[in-house]
Amino acid sequence: MGWIELLTILASVMAILAIVLACIVILAGIKRLIPKSTSPPKKEEQPKRRTENMSKDQTSEGVTFNDVFMFFIAVPLVLLWVGFAGFVIHTGLNNSDVLDNIEAYTTLIAILGGPALLIIKDALDVWKQEQAEKTAFYKTKAQAVIDYNDASQKQAQMIEANEQAHEHGKKVKK
Repeated sequence: MGWIELLTILASVMAILAIVLACIVILAGIKRLIPKSTSPPKKEEQPKRRTENMSKDQTSEGVTFNDVFMFFIAVPLVLLWVGFAGFVIHTGLNNSDVLDNIEAYTTLIAILGGPALLIIKDALDVWKQEQAEKTAFYKTKAQAVIDYNDASQKQAQMIEANEQAHEHGKKVKK
């Protein structure tokens, strides 16, 4: 199989992926246009806590353009870059003809590598930000637990002191 046949197959696959992407975007748009009141009425339930509503709001976000971009453009580009670089290295070790044209291969790797490295850097930045948010959340949660335990211990001591004072006929000021 020659390069032209390989490029033709690759172009066909990319065209099919573009059609699938267009269908997903159209379906997402149609889904937003359909009113949500078509579902049957629900039984009356107890009022839910505010945190339960918040978690449902976060999960009902849907598919965004960035999600589609990352899935159909960024991920295949990075995989193509890594795959092609691995292919050139493997073939270069086994075939001396590749070493004769190594400048062309390294140029193609560099062209693919520029955007791929930017995507990887952005993905790592997002991951670092998420980790920092998790760390801050756990610090806040830990401090809240410490404060709660401290307050409950002080309350228990105050109750015990009031009970002892009541037994001895004294009144303790708050």
